[in-house]
Amino acid sequence: MAGMEVAPLRPWDDFYPGLDRFSKPDVKDLSKWNNRVISNLLYFQTNYFAVAIVVMLIVGFLNPLGMFLGGAVVALVFTGSVWAGENKAVIKNFKKKNPTLFVVGVMGISYFLLSLCGGVMVFLFGITFPMLLILIHASLRLRSIKNKLENKIEGVGLKKTPMGFILDHLDQQEEKINKIQDFLESKLKD
Repeated sequence: MAGMEVAPLRPWDDFYPGLDRFSKPDVKDLSKWNNRVISNLLYFQTNYFAVAIVVMLIVGFLNPLGMFLGGAVVALVFTGSVWAGENKAVIKNFKKKNPTLFVVGVMGISYFLLSLCGGVMVFLFGITFPMLLILIHASLRLRSIKNKLENKIEGVGLKKTPMGFILDHLDQQEEKINKIQDFLESKLKD
């Protein structure tokens, strides 16, 4: 985690307003949709963290023990699943081919464990709701030239950010780096 940079907070008028900046994703082309989501997660990461923290603080204010328990359970399950993905080839391949299903599985296991403690509502509103808001925004927000440029810098490894770290552990960055490397090699041959 050495050399980690925090991405800048994007201006509000770049993050949200303007219906011309939003569009329904092409659900028939999942790789394009996935690329849009990853690009937006990297570009707006500080805004997304801020939105998640605000929602978590509100829920934490209403139920501090439940929010702490929910956050701890999700963190432990995610850490355990990342560890298993690094040490078990079957899980690593599943995580790489089905990242959404992998995250849904982590959330499902977390939900089950929290239901045993009676913390389901905290889980739904404090953890799942911010993730849903982020996923909806990242899916609908169109990418700009500045967004694409920032993602290329992140993908090449010139800049390392917290969201890049998370996406690396979900095996979502390697593919982008390979695309950039292929692009650079084709330009060098020309």
